[in-house]
Amino acid sequence: MNLIPDPRQDQIRLWLRSLPAELGLDIASLAPASSDASFRRYFRLNAAAGSLIVMDAPPEQEDCRPFIHVAGLLGDAGLNVPRILAQDLAQGLLLLTDLGRDTYYQRIQAGLPDAELQTLYRQALAALVRVQQAATTGLPAYDTARLAAELELFPEWYVGRHHGMQLDDQTRQALDRIFALLSSSNGAQPPVLVHRDFHSPNLMVCDEDRYGPNPGVIDFQDALAGPITYDLASLVTDARTTWEEPQQLDWAIRYWEMARAAHLPVDADFADFHRAYEWMSLQRNLRILGVFARLHHRDGKASYLAHIPRVNTYVRQVAARYGVFTPLLRLLDKLDDRQPVVGYTF
Repeated sequence: MNLIPDPRQDQIRLWLRSLPAELGLDIASLAPASSDASFRRYFRLNAAAGSLIVMDAPPEQEDCRPFIHVAGLLGDAGLNVPRILAQDLAQGLLLLTDLGRDTYYQRIQAGLPDAELQTLYRQALAALVRVQQAATTGLPAYDTARLAAELELFPEWYVGRHHGMQLDDQTRQALDRIFALLSSSNGAQPPVLVHRDFHSPNLMVCDEDRYGPNPGVIDFQDALAGPITYDLASLVTDARTTWEEPQQLDWAIRYWEMARAAHLPVDADFADFHRAYEWMSLQRNLRILGVFARLHHRDGKASYLAHIPRVNTYVRQVAARYGVFTPLLRLLDKLDDRQPVVGYTF
C-alpha cells in the first residue's frame, strides 16, 4: 500500500526530537488523534507522564497565539484546559497535556446511560459558568456588527449555493429585517468570554485523575467577548447531537440558576432569559447552516451535510414559536419543499 507523503509529520517528529529528554517522548508512538473544520490537526504520543497531544497548526493558515492567550484566560478562571508544555510558533506546533480519550460526543454516540449523561452535562453547565467569569482581556468584541456579518453566510451558502435559490426582493427585505432584529437584540446582551463552540465535540470526558476535573475544554482559540447566552445555545442546541425541547429546557433552567447564584448578568425572569437564549440559538444555527454548506461546497468536507437536518430542526423550533420570524419559516418551507404548518406563536 502506498502511503501519501506528509511532510508536516516529518517536521513534527524533528521538532519533538529537539525537546527536553526529561519529557520522555516516545516519538515512534505518534499517531493521529483528531482534526477539525480548520487546518489544525492533533496527534497523540506516549511520554514519561502519560500521553501528550501535539497541535499541528500550519502557520500559513493558522495562528497559535489566540489558543495560547485564551488557554491562559480559561486556566486562570479554573477551567480544565490543556497546559502548554512546549511551543514553536514559527512552525505552528504546540505540545499539550492530554485531557482524555473521549469527547462528550463520542460517549453520547456510544450510548452512555442517562444518569451518566446528566452528570456530565451538569458538570459542563458548571464549567460554563466559570468560563463566563473569566477575564476577556485582549479578546475581540462579538458585537452587533459582527453578528450581522456572520448571518450573511445563510443566504450566500445555504440558500444560494446549497439550494440554488435566488431570493426575490420581498423575501430578501424580510430576511434583512429579521437579521437586524436578531443581531441587535443579541448584540445588546451583557458581554462575557464566549467559547463559540461550547458543545459535545469540544468537551472531554476526564475519567482518570491525571486528566484533571471534568470536563476538559478544548478548541477555544476563536473565543470572543460577546453575548452571555451564546455558549448555552451552543450546548443545548448542539449541531452534532439532537436534544429535544424538554431536555434543552431542563439544562437551561439549571444553568440559569447557577448563573444567578454566581451573580452573572442573566435576566432575572426566566421567561426573558428563555427568549434571549432561543433567539441566540436561532442566530447561531442560521450561521451554522451557512458554515456547513460552505464546508461542503467550498472545502469538500461532505460529512457536515449529515448535521444540516438537525440544525434545520433547531432553526424551525425557534422560528415557529415567534410570529416575527414567520417570513423565515416560509423561506425554510420553500427550501425544504414543505407545506406551511399553522401553529401557536408568541
